[in-house]
Amino acid sequence: MAARRALVVLIVLLAAIGLGALLIQVLAPGGWTVPKLVMMAAFAGAAPWTGLCLANGLTGFVILLMCRNPVQAVFPVADAAAEVPPLPRTAIAMTVREEDMRRALPPLRRLLRDLDLSADGDAFALFILSDTGNGPAADAEEQAVATFRAEDREPARIHYRRRGTNAGFKAGNIMDFLEHHAEGFDLMLTLDADSEMSAAAVLRLVCAMLADPTLAIAQHLTVGLPAPSAFPRLFQFGMRAGMRTWATGQAWWQGDEGPYWGHNAVVRIAPFRAHCRMPTLPDGQHILSHDQVEAAVLRAAGWGVRVLPDESGSWEAHPPALPEFLRRELRWLAGNMQYRHLLRLPGLRPLGRWQLLQAILLFAGTPLYLLFLLAAATAAATDSASTFPTAPAMALTVGWFGALYAPKLLGYAEVAVSPVKRDRYGGLARLVSGALAEIGFTLLLDAVSAVAKTGAMLRLPFGKPTGWTPQNRRERGVTWGEAIRLLWPQTVLGGLVFGGFAASGWTATLWALPLAGGLLAAIPLCVLTADPRLGHWLRERQIAAIPEEISARGWRTVSAHHETALALLAQPEPD
Repeated sequence: MAARRALVVLIVLLAAIGLGALLIQVLAPGGWTVPKLVMMAAFAGAAPWTGLCLANGLTGFVILLMCRNPVQAVFPVADAAAEVPPLPRTAIAMTVREEDMRRALPPLRRLLRDLDLSADGDAFALFILSDTGNGPAADAEEQAVATFRAEDREPARIHYRRRGTNAGFKAGNIMDFLEHHAEGFDLMLTLDADSEMSAAAVLRLVCAMLADPTLAIAQHLTVGLPAPSAFPRLFQFGMRAGMRTWATGQAWWQGDEGPYWGHNAVVRIAPFRAHCRMPTLPDGQHILSHDQVEAAVLRAAGWGVRVLPDESGSWEAHPPALPEFLRRELRWLAGNMQYRHLLRLPGLRPLGRWQLLQAILLFAGTPLYLLFLLAAATAAATDSASTFPTAPAMALTVGWFGALYAPKLLGYAEVAVSPVKRDRYGGLARLVSGALAEIGFTLLLDAVSAVAKTGAMLRLPFGKPTGWTPQNRRERGVTWGEAIRLLWPQTVLGGLVFGGFAASGWTATLWALPLAGGLLAAIPLCVLTADPRLGHWLRERQIAAIPEEISARGWRTVSAHHETALALLAQPEPD
């Protein structure tokens, strides 16, 4: 692993040096000013994350392209397609809090039924772990589970437990289950309310745990469920391409010191219960983002954590519209930034500390991006006498975005060069149209998200503690009034930024469009990507269609949650 990790560090350094050299060519003409120095400092701070994106994308792409069995190359596992060995007792644990049980329960029914058909179903039991507060929501939840339980072939294997408080958030919910209800179980499959897994994927993880008794967590790569709305449809199309290469490359150099994402994973109960009780933070708050901490302390205790970078059989739902997406991002930001208090936890391995630091960098680099943009606009407005360095600026933009989005771009390339994979996406033309639509969408979205996350980081020292709040997972429209109230800061900032670039001429303004165009487009982007008519238009043309949507056979192999999504996809355009 030392040589692999050294190669990753080398790629990060080369990317930083190469992009830094291009930036110097852009900034040097006309002499150095304060705004230009700020641009250099902001770039230097963001360079590690940009280089890591390139490193994971490149290594993952090479493995996916060159290896006959890429998954085996990074995670040697037992073959779930072979005869299944005697299975250990496994608890399927789904955490819920004020969720729509009409959506959460059908995938569990399908999973239990398929496990009964493909393996020893008696080895599995289902636990629905609720943190829903008292009131009508709790009553409806309890009634839904009672009906679900009564309809099962073996009702005694389905259990429901509701806590009176949300102490410790999701991590506290899981630990309470392990301490009081998990006796006699060796493994635990962790699921969120929007999670979905096939029996084959679950058995593959269980077999991996049997094959390697040093593993504490086997984490499955998770992709987005089919979605009728434009926002999750475009978002998940890019995430699917990017996460496949990212997870493969990362698994190659991290080995059994990989990350844990908190769901769609199999956990060995004994070490998890012994080591993963979350400490409180110095200010007395509970840890919100628990999963990476749990992985780090397990590795510190000598246990392995691996990611299975296979996109088949493991799904989740993405936020239905931009407001829900931003709320989720800000909740994750608040949780990840708590890790700064944990970087000095005693006993952590170097890569365990890096995992926590990487989770911080995922968000900490965002204000630097915004700072770079504001400094660039200031430089353009105050140095209008200098000629805009068009060629170096374009080279820098292509190089920077190429490195930052390398996992996604190379993920598209990996599909494009494979006839079999192209066919799963409906052919090259459909793949390209989806990729172009998604890339344009992402450029707009990233600028909007950067402002929201920067504002949240500035408010963190003064804000109230963040909790595990209920989430809206239903498709919905967004009114212009709601979008204006949410996104007026982005729009105002966009006007100021483009005013600065306009002072330097149309060339500089055009150069800024991919960097900051999303600020001016924030409000219409929010409304249009939640509009059912745009979703219908994309579906009719199969733009950004994932393989499950392309293949009718694929739809029949996935669960009831997908069937619900298929029904939504088949709905006619509203009047």
